[in-house]
Amino acid sequence: MGHSMSENSCQLCAVEKLTFEPPPIYCSPCGAWIKRNAMYYTVGAGDPRHYFCNPCHNESRGDSIVVDGTIIPKARLEKKKNDEETEEWWVQCDKCEAWQHQICALFNGRRNDGGQAEYTCPNCYITEVDRGERKPLPQSAVLGAKDLPRTILSDCIEQRLFRRLKQERQERARVQGKCYDEVPGAEALVIRVVSSVDKKLEVKQRFLEIFQEDNYPTEFPYKSKKIEGVEVCLFGMYIQEFGSECAFPNQRRVYLSYLDSVKYFRTEVKAVTGEALRTFVYHEILIGYLEYCKKRGFTSCYVWACPPLKGEDYILYYHPEIQKTAKSDKLREWYLAMLRKASKENIVVDLTNFYDNFFVTTGECKAKVTAARLPYFDGDYWPGAAEDLINQLCQEEDGRKLNKKGTTKKTITKRALKASGQSDLSANASKDLPLMHKHCCTHCCILMVSGNRWVCSQCKNFQICDKPARFDPYSSSILVPICFCQLGESVLDNLSGFGFFVPSQVEITDVPTDTKDKDEILESEFFDTRQAFLSLCQGNHYQYDTLRRAKHSSMMVIYHLHNPTAPAFVTTCNICHLDIETGQGWRCEICLDYDVCNSCYQKDRGIDHPHKLTNHPSMAERDAQNKEARQLRVLQLRKMLDLLVHASQCRSAHCQYPNCRKVKGLFRHGIQCKTRASGGCVLCKKMWYLLQLHARACKESECHVPRCRDLKEHLRRLQQQSDSRRRAAVMEMMRQRAAEVAANSGQKIE
Repeated sequence: MGHSMSENSCQLCAVEKLTFEPPPIYCSPCGAWIKRNAMYYTVGAGDPRHYFCNPCHNESRGDSIVVDGTIIPKARLEKKKNDEETEEWWVQCDKCEAWQHQICALFNGRRNDGGQAEYTCPNCYITEVDRGERKPLPQSAVLGAKDLPRTILSDCIEQRLFRRLKQERQERARVQGKCYDEVPGAEALVIRVVSSVDKKLEVKQRFLEIFQEDNYPTEFPYKSKKIEGVEVCLFGMYIQEFGSECAFPNQRRVYLSYLDSVKYFRTEVKAVTGEALRTFVYHEILIGYLEYCKKRGFTSCYVWACPPLKGEDYILYYHPEIQKTAKSDKLREWYLAMLRKASKENIVVDLTNFYDNFFVTTGECKAKVTAARLPYFDGDYWPGAAEDLINQLCQEEDGRKLNKKGTTKKTITKRALKASGQSDLSANASKDLPLMHKHCCTHCCILMVSGNRWVCSQCKNFQICDKPARFDPYSSSILVPICFCQLGESVLDNLSGFGFFVPSQVEITDVPTDTKDKDEILESEFFDTRQAFLSLCQGNHYQYDTLRRAKHSSMMVIYHLHNPTAPAFVTTCNICHLDIETGQGWRCEICLDYDVCNSCYQKDRGIDHPHKLTNHPSMAERDAQNKEARQLRVLQLRKMLDLLVHASQCRSAHCQYPNCRKVKGLFRHGIQCKTRASGGCVLCKKMWYLLQLHARACKESECHVPRCRDLKEHLRRLQQQSDSRRRAAVMEMMRQRAAEVAANSGQKIE
């Protein structure tokens, strides 16, 4: 790196001090990004952190400020400058006593058993291997990306990717006149589904009120999945699958919610098609996923091609400076190129955009143009924009003092529809819609997935679902639709080129009856939502701005995946109540959360406990555990969360539920403690971690667990602000395009 070595330098990179990029801070009331070196106000650490920009603080002229219905006295607010720096952590070699950056050494601080783990730096390690004093560790000694659970989906994508990479490399070698091994290829790629959970998307109340006469669903069940390419994490995407059990308009739809990548793809070569090989790989991952969805019976996929705002990250935290953010046109073309490839393989049979599909009626289509037809996805542009429109229109109606319920409803519906199409999305087309099954009713525009369809033998454009074919009670016969085909003057001159034919019925057999996912549920509190994963990376400085940091961050991500309960609080001894270091205690496999430290166990060998105690696994033993062991740790965490819910509702002073009194004691401690989690209280940190885990998974509207409602509201607000910033990016994109069009035509845009 061109630095001179000194005694204060890292012995691996020769740099003395490296600092992390500070996590972005957003104002709690307005959601604005608080810029670097700007002044702001904050309160609490350990509680849901609230930040206030100067304008929001000054606009609240009283002695308090309100956030999410909570009144916060201004006296509790501390004025700060957004200039804090966090230096990269160091580690000292136990052999040569040299100091090195943990990131340079790929040192995992979470495996450092109470700070007592022995650490040998790479230089000493190589020296010992060369002298024959140490045998090199096999790669299997540390669990990596390949050891993560495989799924049907990950196997499907991987197999397709490897097959297509081999074909591309063979073709490239042929074109260049070389042998297969003489041309570089992309190797050692791993695709894994790291999260797959069932969720429910609740429709916002005001939206429901407008479409209550249409029997609009109150919620949509869906499966959320996160797919990643690791060992150095290069690529990730979050998707939402709304299956056959889901109601219209979301039935059998897939939504590609977020996609992100970092520019560390090892082989910087071009594919035989002329595109970068990394583009070829990412396209094949997406095409593989679309192919998998089509086989399961999904009919369409929605892609929102929206680049992030400056300073925003979708999935991977803090991209390299050399990686430019693609503009909306280029990003959309990137997706379209992928979809054109999928079309050639007949995986995608039609391609349209949001506006043309739902707001432009053509030919025989008699479907009603209504917002109730639009798919309603979690975090998507439309639900948030609809809510903004409804709020705006309701405020206008309140201002005019219009109290007639019917008039208000009619006005909102009409104007909301107009507003949703006012920017002419046919020109902007920020959302593309690839259809994976081609049976779409010409009359009502609904995709046909079962039963019969009426088709015309003379033209390809006519196919109608069973609904128009109705029974005639007077003639006791079926009324069938008639197709008027444009055949050309040479065939039917007397009918001006038009003829009519009675269509025939064809049974639909190429679409599975249901979309049931055969893969198991994969739960992970840090990966189930994009915001949770991004928060994990920001809070632990898992950055991807340099390759060295990307390697370390990826290593830590894999560690969290293999150790789903690793960030949980340290286990405490049930006898002396002291913390138990990893591998230094004994546990009852029958009683929930009964552990004793080595010291207490040595005193009585566990004879005072009715069940057998087993030794805690050491870190090395834990690393060797298989899939069943990982599932066991997840089960233990679920039991702990169940205990939390029980203790919050239990009113018995002598409850026999294991460790109920212990958790109640933590509740009481949290109320009385003056140090708090922000001050370093270990007990508060334990409880705070559990409360956060519970709030992320809780679906109860009237939950009794302390702070659950506050934490859920905090998480909801973070997600809402993130969605609002994404919508703002779309509006800015539209404004810029309108300005460009106006400039080219000589018009003035106000």
